[in-house]
Amino acid sequence: MSTELINQSAIDCSTVDLASLLNFAIAELDLNAECELNLMLVDEVEMTQLHVKWMQEPGPTDVLSFPMDEIKPGWKEAAVLGDIVVCPSIAARQAQSAGHSFEHEMAILSVHGLLHIVGYDHANQSDEHEMFSLQESLVARWSK
Repeated sequence: MSTELINQSAIDCSTVDLASLLNFAIAELDLNAECELNLMLVDEVEMTQLHVKWMQEPGPTDVLSFPMDEIKPGWKEAAVLGDIVVCPSIAARQAQSAGHSFEHEMAILSVHGLLHIVGYDHANQSDEHEMFSLQESLVARWSK
């Protein structure tokens, strides 16, 4: 597995832990071990630009996903999964509001981005419950 992480934000993040988590999640989703994934950490200015350009939504967001192909869990071929972009400064505020650690919020957002890449969504309440339960489960099992 190849997970490349680039931190372009001013916030120090454990990229080693995030890569470990994403590699664990890729394996748990039964994806080919040769899959490649990119995670980029950006500041609010860049996240705002991406959010406006790709989602036509104003302001920054916490995480964006850019899948390369329509890959689903159980994908057996080597593939470039896509790119996940996370904004650590927003993650820090969300962690404080949620009452958990910054590291946990970064883990949740990173896995959330991966789940979007492999086809999960939260457009309705049932899908949201499934996706959010899976992301919490993956993070909890990795951190044990």
